Amino acid sequence: MNARRTDPKPWTLGASVLAGAAAAVGASACCAGPLLLVLLGVGGAWGSQLAALEAYQPWFIAAMVMFLGYAFYRLYLAPAACAPGHTCALPATRARQKALFWVVSALAAALVALPVYAPAFY
Repeated sequence: MNARRTDPKPWTLGASVLAGAAAAVGASACCAGPLLLVLLGVGGAWGSQLAALEAYQPWFIAAMVMFLGYAFYRLYLAPAACAPGHTCALPATRARQKALFWVVSALAAALVALPVYAPAFY
């Protein structure tokens, strides 16, 4: 009898970074959304609708920290074992993953901090 493996696929590093970036966008939607709409020349009711998302900002920030924290854990504290000869075993691949992680983390932090410096643009 052929036994099937029922373990779920582990959460990948790329998915964690992408989810952290999406959570950062959600956290800044209340402030960055209206600013973006004003810069595009669209204003009025659209911007006021996005301001209702401000109540959910702490939840989005918590999700961002969790997802990016898990990506940091997978990159630095407990990297996945990789068989020799695979792409993940190349040092350049790991260096690109780390660089992408830090770029996304910096952009996410800038988005989350947008309420602090957004009034300077209005």
